[in-house]
Amino acid sequence: MKKGSSLFVVLLSLVLLLSGCEGSAVLDPKGPVAKIQANVINFSTILMAVILLVVYILFVTMLVKYRATKANKDYEPPHVEGSKWLEFTWTAIPVIIVIILSVVTVRSTSAIEQPPAGYENEKPVVIYASSSNWKWHFSYPEEGIETVNYVNIPTHRPIEFRLYSFGPITSFWVPQLAGQKYAMSDMVNTLHLAAEHEGTFLGTNANFSGKGFAQMEFDVETMSTEAYDKWVQAVKAKEPKLTESEFQTLLDTDHVGRKTYSSTHLDFRPAPEGANAGHNHGGSDSDSDHDMHDMKDMKDMNHTDHSTSNK
Repeated sequence: MKKGSSLFVVLLSLVLLLSGCEGSAVLDPKGPVAKIQANVINFSTILMAVILLVVYILFVTMLVKYRATKANKDYEPPHVEGSKWLEFTWTAIPVIIVIILSVVTVRSTSAIEQPPAGYENEKPVVIYASSSNWKWHFSYPEEGIETVNYVNIPTHRPIEFRLYSFGPITSFWVPQLAGQKYAMSDMVNTLHLAAEHEGTFLGTNANFSGKGFAQMEFDVETMSTEAYDKWVQAVKAKEPKLTESEFQTLLDTDHVGRKTYSSTHLDFRPAPEGANAGHNHGGSDSDSDHDMHDMKDMKDMNHTDHSTSNK
């Protein structure tokens, strides 16, 4: 079989395989934040495709125009001086491309770090999303309920997820609603999103955090405000309260199913923010003064011990 025929078979196989793949969830946004990110991906892809097209056209042109010919042995090609305009052009074009991508990236990053456009003046639904090996805990402080491995949110309302971890660093990601953001053990990160369609969307941990991270998936069910309020009332009326011993059991268990409680762990295990943040993040001035005083005492003790040993 000729080389050309082999290449054709390979390309045909790739086309057939790719035609059976489902559309990417990232490019099927169901909320304003995900739309911004999908638009950035599409724009970057189109820009790179245009660049590749120009490069391929120039490549083929050079191969055809300057290919070897059956010229006489004494033939000498004409001497051509360099062109300042060409030098400037192929230097300026990459700079312009980088500037364009930088502007798009900065603007989109700034936009997704704020409440979604059109929801700036609405009070968000605050949900604390904490991870542990290997599960997700969702605490609703205003509603006074908590779920494990699933989260329900109302549509057409701003949602503010506050992310942290009870173990290694994880990454909270719901591709069709928002991009990923890290959850860490000693601080709280904030992720804004809104859902404009009802349905169930897959969420996951996008950061390797141990042997069970691949099973750290959860469902995000978006529903109308009326259905959401009814669900909250049903949880408060029917589900048991989350005790400290029960919560510790959840933390110690590697994998658990979906669970629902009529209280949250924030009452006895608050999130690492404000005065409860790690490394004294957000601590009061009195706490800082106390820490500085302890450090001074330790230095004095070390100095005394050093002097005594020298004697």
